[in-house]
Amino acid sequence: MKTVWITAFDKNKDAARVTALSQLLKRYGLATQGHFWVDEPEKLAWRAGLDALNAARADLWLILADDAALAKPSVRYGLSVFATSLREARGLGFPIVLSGVAGVDAMPALLGNATVLVENHPAWPAKIVARANLAKAGEPQDHRFEVVGEEQLGQWFALGPREGEWTGVVFGVHGGGAKIDFQAVGPRGKLPEKTVLEYAQEGLTLQVGEREFTAWAVRNRLGPDETYYARVKGAPESILFMPYTEDSEASATILPLI
Repeated sequence: MKTVWITAFDKNKDAARVTALSQLLKRYGLATQGHFWVDEPEKLAWRAGLDALNAARADLWLILADDAALAKPSVRYGLSVFATSLREARGLGFPIVLSGVAGVDAMPALLGNATVLVENHPAWPAKIVARANLAKAGEPQDHRFEVVGEEQLGQWFALGPREGEWTGVVFGVHGGGAKIDFQAVGPRGKLPEKTVLEYAQEGLTLQVGEREFTAWAVRNRLGPDETYYARVKGAPESILFMPYTEDSEASATILPLI
């Protein structure tokens, strides 16, 4: 039996909605588990929901849209880093559905390829069943990106090439009062206990249009099994990263998180 992981935002307002949708999906042969969102990104509260989803081996992430919640930058940020970390753990095509009572107006940045459904449409449950059983291939990416850590260790952005090699990394943050305060390089999938950095740089300023990114950099070579880790305080509105280069015209990947 496929399992749907349900995320809702307001225990008082959404409890009946969660119960009704769970019962409906059960009639269509789907099991449901889930959690109510805790809006504390500074404590990595979103990470507990992700870990629980993965422990349940859920087959689809169903987000019950709430206009008030989705208007908050902190919630949008949490959903974005939840989504990118989920796809890194379970595959780029892992099915994510954003479900609204009457549609969804504001999509968090990294949920751009989620399926959007209207709950009062008669085909709603059948579409959930189809997405849970027929995972789509995700858009190919040449990079890996997830956010790891917990309240005591802090928030770590983990980056690296999906294939090939990077000749180092430049990583920057913009907005949200965010700042980088530590960087490391180590094996993929685990924060290193020790790290040796080559030609580490801190406090670089990169101007992209009207946005200014504060960046750090290293020249350690990275392959698919190595990861660059940057500890970030705050919730950046966007991040920038690229393989290390001294070319001032080099292209970089910029991801909005809000």
